[in-house]
Amino acid sequence: MAMAVRALDNGLARTPPMGWLHWERFLCGTDCGTDPRRCVSERLFVEMADVMVAEGWRDVGYEFICIDDCWMAPTRDEQGRLQADPKRFPSGIRKLADYVHSKGLKLGIYSDVGNKTCAGFPGSYNHYDLDAQTFASWGVDLLKFDGCNSDTLELLAEGYRRMSLALNKTGRSIVYSCEWPFYLRPMKQPNYTEIKQYCNHWRNFFDVYDSWSSIKSILDWTALHQDSIVKIAGPGGWNDPDMLVIGNFGLSWDQAVTQMAMWAIMAAPLFMSNDLRHISPEAKWLLQNKEVIAINQDPLGKQGYQITKDKNFELWERPLSGQAYAVAVLNRQEIGGPRNFTFPLTFLGNGLACNPACSVWQVLPASRDCGVYSWVSSLSMEVNPTGTVLLKVVAL
Repeated sequence: MAMAVRALDNGLARTPPMGWLHWERFLCGTDCGTDPRRCVSERLFVEMADVMVAEGWRDVGYEFICIDDCWMAPTRDEQGRLQADPKRFPSGIRKLADYVHSKGLKLGIYSDVGNKTCAGFPGSYNHYDLDAQTFASWGVDLLKFDGCNSDTLELLAEGYRRMSLALNKTGRSIVYSCEWPFYLRPMKQPNYTEIKQYCNHWRNFFDVYDSWSSIKSILDWTALHQDSIVKIAGPGGWNDPDMLVIGNFGLSWDQAVTQMAMWAIMAAPLFMSNDLRHISPEAKWLLQNKEVIAINQDPLGKQGYQITKDKNFELWERPLSGQAYAVAVLNRQEIGGPRNFTFPLTFLGNGLACNPACSVWQVLPASRDCGVYSWVSSLSMEVNPTGTVLLKVVAL
């Protein structure tokens, strides 16, 4: 087995962080005159915080409410500090953080390693210490640090390292979310051992979109690169395949089940980007499913991986604590009806997941007991097109 990798030692993100992030659903909406309910403003985050408490999101583990790009004023203040847009955040970030904390939630904010954010607002280049101190003084609990507008790869890496040290120096616990490997990758293979020493989670691939093709591309990229990224993940540092888009417009029910199941298998941070004020009961049931969340949050902290691909099926597993495995059977065929996938239980856990026997419990698309199997048995699962069956297998 790979040696345990030294993680960023800030004591945070011992399991993948969970919360809500505005970007995919609300983008850079700055016109509060014509669209007050959907613009990026303190009202949006206050209303989302209220719903997170009232509708049970906080109680199942979604604790961060995160601001993405476009929260800032176009310029820094006279002291050189970042400031919130005064029209859209009239009370300021400190007051918003106080409100979020009063609800038992945590506040996330966004900045960029370069001289401008991706949307053109002031970046943190040459201001890493000052910005870290500003965020800490406001009571921020998480920083998403983007990688746009950095002149060289050396400056990019240096900036990510410097902001990590600057955050730690504030003495405040601030989860550090990086895009370092994603911005390195076109030119250079990331050194994940180093990245994990500075970041709590890191994006490897393009932004998620509200579409099945986007979810597929993320899964394909992850499977293709699993030999280099799976072993690095663990308590304190996680691969981030980006936001959950369940509850929006682009995914069918089966595809939503697939995203939820696979993000649990991948030990992914669970940051929803949707409108929790208007969400279907089905999407809420899926996103708040305690059994899936328990798999995602498993304390062993090992990321899952693809075991095999066969006849347009994919079989993935994730080692769990207590001699258990989470297993996902994904049907990638986009024509026809439900199909059966049959596989020997010796495929799982290098032959040890069901030795000498095991119980199999289906978690998604619905909870059911599949019974007890012996080491030499096969398992047959019916899976809808683009859907996933998520199982928990426990050795007996």
